[in-house]
This record gives sequence, structure tokens and C-alpha cells, in this order.
Amino acid sequence: MLSSIILTALMFTAASPDTTIKEKISREFLSVQGTFALALKDLQTGEEILINERETFHAASTMKTPVMIEVYKQAAAGKFNLSDSVTIHQNFKSIADGSEYILDQDSDSDQDLYKLKGSKMDIYGLLYRMIIRSSNLATNMIIELAGAKNITRTMRDIGANDIQVLRGVEDIKAYEKGMNNTTNAYDQMLIYSALANGKIAGIESTKPMIDILLKQEFNEMIPARLPKDVKVAHKTGSITGIQHDAGIVYMPDGRKYVLVLLSKDLKDEKEGIAVMSRVSELVYNMLIR
Repeated sequence: MLSSIILTALMFTAASPDTTIKEKISREFLSVQGTFALALKDLQTGEEILINERETFHAASTMKTPVMIEVYKQAAAGKFNLSDSVTIHQNFKSIADGSEYILDQDSDSDQDLYKLKGSKMDIYGLLYRMIIRSSNLATNMIIELAGAKNITRTMRDIGANDIQVLRGVEDIKAYEKGMNNTTNAYDQMLIYSALANGKIAGIESTKPMIDILLKQEFNEMIPARLPKDVKVAHKTGSITGIQHDAGIVYMPDGRKYVLVLLSKDLKDEKEGIAVMSRVSELVYNMLIR
């Protein structure tokens, strides 16, 4: 069964690009079983390519960028300092019924943080691990601090009207009731465009957030096939059958663009990752000309 991508959703909102690029991107997505979405915004010209941009996806770890944004926003408002400390713990309450659950160390990409249970770490350190290593434990502690409702409200303030940040990671009871963090490619594009333009929590907060995103350790998708002198400030997300990547690409000539690649229902995740890395390369080659 071929990808369920809706080809007619592909368009440029400004000057139309070479249709060959559209065809190549579409062929790449159609070559793998799964559902894909893409949102591209050239931050110099305002041109966009949108494919399935309003399709809803489980957010996976892409929701960790909105979490970081909210923390910087609250810090800028004086609610706390990023140097303040939080006690490391792995017990959390389900949003489904308030019952306690324990985060599983073995399923976390940052297992070292669990060794520090009972000790303290500053908020910045937790944010750093949440983004570059996609630490689930750090994420849940930070969401406790910032509040899921506040995170979603801030996303609405920047025009991201569909993304939902409801809970932390591994809340199985909530998952079984369909209470999940969701996103779409269009909202992710808005979030990273606002970050790139310094329109979230002010310029002074935006730069350190981008600096963290630039240190991302998982680079199999957007950056994988790009030249070494290209920098990408991004956040990935993955769970079974799902692979995402979204961020800001900084070209060697000083130009930049936002690229969002989302996927679900992947039969072969490695093939999905490979396709998205090739699409990223196609986009870069189109824009570098």
C-alpha cells in the first residue's frame, strides 16, 4: 500500500518553484508505506511548500521544543531562574486519573539522568538534556514545572492553533484514553519560524534556545545528507511507526529556512528515515541554487 499523502496539497504560497522538485518530493514519499507531511518556509522570501500540512500526528518528542519555549517565557517573566534547581525524581501523576506511574529508565534515550535520582539539577541542565538527548525524565520534570496548559496556550499565542501538549511521557493510562500530545506540520513550521525570527519570549531568550537546538545529537533525518558547513537547529521525535524532524536550517551564505518532516504508519522506520533525509537534501539543493 502506497503512502496516503495527498499530492494536491502541495503548493507554493508565493512564487511557484520548479515543478520537478514537487515531483521528486512526492515520488520519495510515495516510495515508502506510510503517511507523510512536509512544511517548508524560506525565511527570506516567505515562500512555502506544504504537503498534508494539517494532518494530525502523534507529536512524539517534537513537543519538547514547545516545552522549552514555555520555560524560557516563564523565566523571562520572572517566575523562576534557569539556574534554579529541581530534585530529580521518576514518579509522576497520570492526567487520566491522578494515579502515580514510574518512568521506565530502559526506554529513555538518556539513561544517565536516572543515576542522579534524589540529587538536584538546574532547570537549564534539564532543558539541555530534554532537547539534545531527548530525555524523557527531564521532560516530565520540566512539564511539571511549566504546566501543560501553559505550554499549549503559548502555542496559541503564536498562531499554532492545532498543536496539543497535554501531558508528559509514558502516561500509559492517558494514552489508552486517547489523551495524547499531537501536532501537524503547519504548526511546527509556525513555531520554528517564530523562533528563527526572535518572536518567542524575546531575542534574548530565543538565541539560547536555538543554541541548544543546534547541539541536537540525533541527526539521521534533516541534517544527514546536508553539507558539513550547514547548521541545523532541530528536534526529532520517534515512537513505533513514527519518525519526525523539524527545525531551522542555516545555509553557508547566511540564508535560512524552516523544514518540518512528519511521518506515521511506517512499516519500515529505517526506510522512512532514509526518505526524509533524501527529501531534506532535495529541498536544500533547490534553495542553494
